[in-house]
Amino acid sequence: LLMGSTSLFAQKFGRINTQEIIMAMPETKTMQENMETYAKELQDNIETMQVEFNTKYQEYQKNLNTLSDMAKEMKEKELQDLQNRIQEFQGRAQQEYQKKQNELLTPIIDKAKNAIDKIAAAGSYLAVFDTSTGSLAYFDETTLTDLAPAVKKELGITDAPAATTTPAAN
Repeated sequence: LLMGSTSLFAQKFGRINTQEIIMAMPETKTMQENMETYAKELQDNIETMQVEFNTKYQEYQKNLNTLSDMAKEMKEKELQDLQNRIQEFQGRAQQEYQKKQNELLTPIIDKAKNAIDKIAAAGSYLAVFDTSTGSLAYFDETTLTDLAPAVKKELGITDAPAATTTPAAN
């Protein structure tokens, strides 16, 4: 019993705030600058479209009394189409922004995770807890016991082999 508790205390556990590490990485600053530039480009496109809409709407308002019914209808349809394009572009711009952010952030997260794994393994840590998410940032899988078989047994779950299908007799 004494030897078992001694080996438990010999295990090393660590903690890290991954979010803090990622935010301190120079790659993150570069990514943020790139994202700001990209967001500005998207916003400029939206503003250009909005200016076009406003110009056409003002022209429509100015000439409203002199336009025939058919011309009014055409101008209203044109304005509606332009408004729809602006809304569609805004939605797509949001999706593209998120996609680009994920694209740029993934290698940074991977680099931080690889560094955490390397330091944790070199320091013989059993587990490293990520304080920014309340989860494990690293664990040495070879030293941990998988509890799934015992839990399944407790719950009465049996891992039956996949049933083979036989053709039904007529």
